[in-house]
Amino acid sequence: MRFIKTEIEGVVIIEPKVFGDDRGYFMETFRQDLFEKNVAKINFVQDNESKSKKGVLRGLHYQLPPYAQSKLIRVIKGKILDVAVDIRRNSQTFKKYMAVELSDENKRQLFIPQGFAHGFLVLSDEAIVVYKVDNYYSPKHDKSIRFDDPEINIDWQFPKDKIIVSDKDRNAPYLKDAEIFE
Repeated sequence: MRFIKTEIEGVVIIEPKVFGDDRGYFMETFRQDLFEKNVAKINFVQDNESKSKKGVLRGLHYQLPPYAQSKLIRVIKGKILDVAVDIRRNSQTFKKYMAVELSDENKRQLFIPQGFAHGFLVLSDEAIVVYKVDNYYSPKHDKSIRFDDPEINIDWQFPKDKIIVSDKDRNAPYLKDAEIFE
């Protein structure tokens, strides 16, 4: 596995080694020892999966302490633009975001530590996204920020009038009004 640090500390792109032949391929998607050596000590406790059609944007989601979550995201079908936004008020990269294309072809993964909002936009006809988290889902601690917040100004690389969002995400507060990490 190759671990690629990004401009935002703690956010890491992971490229697995893929061994392929005429039968198909094999790859390790997660190895605790390599992950802890190159990224962080982690204890994933829950796996999640979502299926979405082209243009669906899910996010920007996060959970507040004591249920904050780190996430390890990958795509098993299709292609997405995956985005992490630093919402740690005291961070040097507060309000900064990074975006990376994850797909079943490039097999890249994205690790997002606690203190970040996460969202993704489906670029293919359909996408199945799977991700591990290090804390359980808590509806009481579940929060969102508007995907089109002008203060963050994410380039979703997709026509805004074609983006499909849930009512929850459409009505999420802007960052300036959101309850975030201190």
